[in-house]
Amino acid sequence: MLDTSPLSVFKIPEFRNFILGRFVFIMGLRMMGTLVSWWMYELTRDAFYIGMIGLAEAIPAVTLSLYAGYIIDKSEKKRILVRAVSLYAICAIILLGASSQWFRAELGNKLIIIFIYSVIFFTGVIRAFSGPGFGAIIASLVPREKLISASQLSSTSWLIASITGHASAGFLIAWFHVTGTFVVITCLILVGLFFISRLKEKPPGMTAEKKTLEAVSEGLKYVFKTRELLGALTLDMFAVLFGGAVAMVPVYAKDILHVGPIGFGWLNAASDIGSISMVIGLTLSPMRRKQGIKLLMAVAGFGLCIIVFGISKWYWVSFGALLVSGVLDGVSVVVRSNIVQIMTPDELRGRVMSVNSMFINSSNEIGQFESGVAAKLMGVVPSVVFGGCMTIMVVIATWFKAPSLKKLEY
Repeated sequence: MLDTSPLSVFKIPEFRNFILGRFVFIMGLRMMGTLVSWWMYELTRDAFYIGMIGLAEAIPAVTLSLYAGYIIDKSEKKRILVRAVSLYAICAIILLGASSQWFRAELGNKLIIIFIYSVIFFTGVIRAFSGPGFGAIIASLVPREKLISASQLSSTSWLIASITGHASAGFLIAWFHVTGTFVVITCLILVGLFFISRLKEKPPGMTAEKKTLEAVSEGLKYVFKTRELLGALTLDMFAVLFGGAVAMVPVYAKDILHVGPIGFGWLNAASDIGSISMVIGLTLSPMRRKQGIKLLMAVAGFGLCIIVFGISKWYWVSFGALLVSGVLDGVSVVVRSNIVQIMTPDELRGRVMSVNSMFINSSNEIGQFESGVAAKLMGVVPSVVFGGCMTIMVVIATWFKAPSLKKLEY
């Protein structure tokens, strides 16, 4: 008898190793992002420098995304992931050294800031390959009939890792300071590397020889001709771009809400707590109808939550606004992830995942940069409120410009 339980996919050993490896790796990675933002604000006391972290990572990630997708499709995917995770571990070790008292005494804050940006730029290069690589390999780990369950469980594990990384970073900063937290991050990435290395080799998805430029552009062409896929990615991209209030959480924690590292960690985790609650619920009880219109309503609600967070001066109101924004973002994550997995042919997975990375993942960093620049020009509170308003405007524009997305069902 066929096991139709959403959790039956965990009976596949390779998928278990993938989920475990990705979980601890993402937990370390998200912890590192939280830590670097906190560390940068401690060094500079200027929100603009937090925004520049996002730009430093987004430039190489966006620039290399299409080419990275081509490399993923023509290469053995396990090797790509092992190399990427190994390089992330090296970056964490380098930042660990830069956080030491000796390094600060010898070079001073200005050179440390430049050094941090340089390492983050390199992590952007790595992420151009690792993000799409993780997404592209899922279809080769499970049977086709279990792909939706595997996709949603992958999203769930990513979000649990993200919340754990965000929240843990705040506690670890309070207990072990910056250097001790980097030690924990390095260990987590190395554990992730161990599990990823246990996967079997996966044959390339693209077998026919093609000219590089033609092959690179195929993923982008496929996304632009698939209207539902393009609509979902564009909506999510602009929502993340303008609604990136999380980038300003270190400023809110220190200067507006007046809480320490632990309060900062929970604020950072609030949206992820909401997201994981929703994603777990939708994994166990999937949406059956009208996924497109639910996506649009969820993103509009997300923008409203960002406005509430922007104007709040009370910690629990701010935490609640971010929590609800995460619940609504969870709807977006599930719908978009399912559309990408279902509508992408196997031979294009690496390239389409790279376009997805350009639209979604890099918009986090570009949104962080936008938040930093807007905070510099308008002030922190007006910049966050502006971002929430722009998110709602994007939903209104999408409602009229992409009618096929309103009718989307799968």
